[in-house]
Amino acid sequence: MTRATPPRPLDVEAVFPALAAHRRTTTRLHPRHGSPGTQDSSVAGPLLWPADEPWPVCTAVHPKGTGHLLSDVRLSRRILEDSRGREYTAEEQRLIDGMTAGNHLPELRDDAPLPMLAVAQLYAHEIPDLVGPEDHDLLQVFWCPFEVHGTDRTIDVVLKWRRSTDVGAVLMPQPEPPVVGRKECVPNMCVVHPERVVEHEYLGLLEEELQEEIDEWEEARLDEDDADEYNSAPPASYATYEEYEEAMAAAEAAEPEEINYMSDLSIAPGWKVGGFASWHLTDPAPVGCEVCGAAMPPLLTVNMWECDGASRSWLPIEDRDGQDPYATNPTEVYLGRGLMRVHTCLTDPAHPHRLSFQ
Repeated sequence: MTRATPPRPLDVEAVFPALAAHRRTTTRLHPRHGSPGTQDSSVAGPLLWPADEPWPVCTAVHPKGTGHLLSDVRLSRRILEDSRGREYTAEEQRLIDGMTAGNHLPELRDDAPLPMLAVAQLYAHEIPDLVGPEDHDLLQVFWCPFEVHGTDRTIDVVLKWRRSTDVGAVLMPQPEPPVVGRKECVPNMCVVHPERVVEHEYLGLLEEELQEEIDEWEEARLDEDDADEYNSAPPASYATYEEYEEAMAAAEAAEPEEINYMSDLSIAPGWKVGGFASWHLTDPAPVGCEVCGAAMPPLLTVNMWECDGASRSWLPIEDRDGQDPYATNPTEVYLGRGLMRVHTCLTDPAHPHRLSFQ
């Protein structure tokens, strides 16, 4: 099934023509639980990895045998999915109770090479905003599932660009780390449903005059909504409580949805390729290449939420029936404070990437 983002609540460039200079496309990935193959773009699926090429490993020194067994993380999620809507069976409860964090592999040295976790595989023919080195059509993303790297004590990400036509025999089975630091570092296996949408720059990075215009417009809309709510209040007395409830529900349904630039008209939530960076938790922090100084826009955004309460207008049309309990959190990944971006150099995508968190 495809995924389609609903049209934006209004044409923001018609209201603010200056925003036309601050537009950019992004490809929303819309990961959903599934069973992708090596020829597919995916999250945590099997990679088109050559059988004769070494798998990426983490060589940083940190505890590698202490945490959660990767097999336990996946089994616990399967049990939760299978038992949705009912109590655990005795056997399921026994298994869950046995899944504890601890030093599962004391013999695994801190300096031992640890296979990295396959996180994503993205094909350029499916994802138009994927920009990499010339003639490379495939990006493979890995990370070490321990948030202990560098001075910021965070995740370590590895990017591998390649030409898919150069790959012959595929490595099977593919290596995995036996232990992970946190369950939230492990993405669920998902197929993706790429969709290209238009974004507009983060409010705090627009020209000051344009920011003020948007702020004034939002305040005026709030004043109008408050007036409408006051004027459309149902009568104060009802024959029965049921009539009162019906009147309240009808009044609520008739209320116009609140429209906010940052939540509804600017930057798409969820996993995506390209687009703009949101700086909703910190002041904007330009990311520059440490080799050449060029700007580094986001290449890949990893987000806990496909949308949250404030950004619900971005929830795909196909998921609005509420049938998929994982529609808003399909991967179950939570890094940093919930959102991580991988930035690459505009001048040379092969220059070392950088990370930012929100």
